[in-house]
Order: sequence, then structure tokens, then C-alpha cells
Amino acid sequence: MVERAGADEQPVSLMAIRFDRPVSNAARFSRLLGAFSLVLALAVMIAHRFGGLATPYLVLLLIAAAGGALLAAMLAALGLRSLWLTGAEGGLAALAALIYAAFPLGLGAYATEHYLTLPDIYDVSTDPVSAPDWLSPRYSDQIWLKRNADVTPEDREKQLTAYPELTGRRYEGALDRVLEAVRKVAKMSGITITKSSGDTEPGRDPEDRPVKPPPASDDAVADAPDIVPVPTPRPYDDDVAKLIRGATGVTLQGTTRTLILGLRFDILIRLREEAETTFVDIRVASRYGQHDLGFSAAIAGDFLKALDAELLGIAGG
Repeated sequence: MVERAGADEQPVSLMAIRFDRPVSNAARFSRLLGAFSLVLALAVMIAHRFGGLATPYLVLLLIAAAGGALLAAMLAALGLRSLWLTGAEGGLAALAALIYAAFPLGLGAYATEHYLTLPDIYDVSTDPVSAPDWLSPRYSDQIWLKRNADVTPEDREKQLTAYPELTGRRYEGALDRVLEAVRKVAKMSGITITKSSGDTEPGRDPEDRPVKPPPASDDAVADAPDIVPVPTPRPYDDDVAKLIRGATGVTLQGTTRTLILGLRFDILIRLREEAETTFVDIRVASRYGQHDLGFSAAIAGDFLKALDAELLGIAGG
């Protein structure tokens, strides 16, 4: 038999227990900081690429954005740890922070890796022994990005060690043909030619130049004497000899910018006619800072590869 509860016994009531999850403030703050770092990085890149923001300020603000992104990633890691250990709220915020911080962190990691593994030089040349001289002086206000004004032999040694494949090109063709290809490749590569030496018409494409008049017929020189005086050779270093030597070579100076960041670089292309061949050298220098992060060598290498493709079949060592 089942005994009934006595009159003096109270019924037992079941009460629901509510669990209040803790909130991770680190995760929430990491999302805000990550979003700010992403917006800052994109804003300064756009301002530098299409506006008038100077490169030293771009570098400074990108460093700040990368630092903020790194801090956001660390706070997001703390938020995920709290979620794992105590079930704290903030997992989605921490995940969003990591997504926001990925781009600034990627830029910072790329720059840091190149800064540590590549030599601290800003000027490269395919002729490290006798690099072509700039036709016009280059000056840029470095602001806080200080660097050595002169390129030392030690810098050229660093270049040879880091970029042994960066060498000049010899083409089995006339100077005018190679010059036409150089101008075409420079235009396709986004290089703006600003000055030239050894070329009387630097701003005109070769195909637009006036056609040379045909040579006179043999009848026009029928009365020429059989014996003509032989001129004596002039001194090697006089002005006329320099002009003659300049006629067998062309030097072009220009500028270019990288595609995404819009970093500015100065470029010098030297063409020398030797016998029946033309030798091409290139020199590239960044405008700002002591370390170009390898961009100068990349620009020079890409130009030479494009020139090889344009003059396919006549490239030599």
C-alpha cells in the first residue's frame, strides 16, 4: 500500500536554474580594433595610390595598422580561450576580428620577411661595376625614412649576392631596332620616359619619326675626285669624339609606380651599340628609404623578361 503524505509535510517544488554566460570583453574589443586596422590600411593605400599622401607617411600608417591588427589577433585569441574554458560569449566577435586583421597582418608579415631576408639596398643595376649615371638629379624628401645618399661598392656586393641573375642583355640587332623595342616595353610596363640622351627625339615613337630621304644617285657624285685627303684622327676625349660616341648609345630615364601600393621608382635604361650587337643595361632605384624590399630588382627583372620576349630570337648573354 502507498502511504499518503501527512498533512504537515510540504510539497517539494522544482525551480529552474539559469546559467548566465560570462562575456569576453577582449573578444568584443578585438573586433573593433581589427575593423579599425583594416579600414586604416585600406584608406592610406588608396590615399597614397590615387591621392597625394607621401610614401613615408604611408609606411608609418601601415606599420600602425599592422600593429593594431596584431593586437586585435592577440585579444581574439584570449576571447577564444575564454570561450573554450568558461563558455564566455564573444566567439563570433573574435572570429570577425581575425578576419579583419588578416589583411593588415599579411602586409606586415610580407614586409617583415623581405626586410629581414633581403639586403638593405635601394638601388640595383645590371652593371654593378660601371652603373649608368642618372641624366637628371633625383631628390625626394625622406621625412623620417633616412638613407645613405650614395651607393657604395658594398651595396653592389650585396646586390650581386642577393640577385645574381640580374644581368644585362646583348641583342644581335641594330641600335634603332632595340631602342624601338625598349620604348614599346617601357610603355606596356607603365614606365614614363622623362629624359633621354643620345636621342634627338625622346618623346616621339620610332614609327612616327620622319622618313629619311633616299640617298642621292651615283650620277650626283660622278665628278668626285679619285683621290681624297684622309683626315687625321682626332683626340679621343675632344668634344667631337664625345658626340660620335654618344651617337652609338642611347640612355633613357623614366619613372614608374607599383600596381597596388603605388610606390615610386626611378629607372635608367642604357643602350650601347657594340659592333653588330646592342647591349642593354637597366638601373632601378626606389624614391624613399634605405630598403626597397626587393621591388627594384623585381621591376628590373620583369622589364628585361618583357624585352627578351619582344626581341625573341636575338637575345644573347
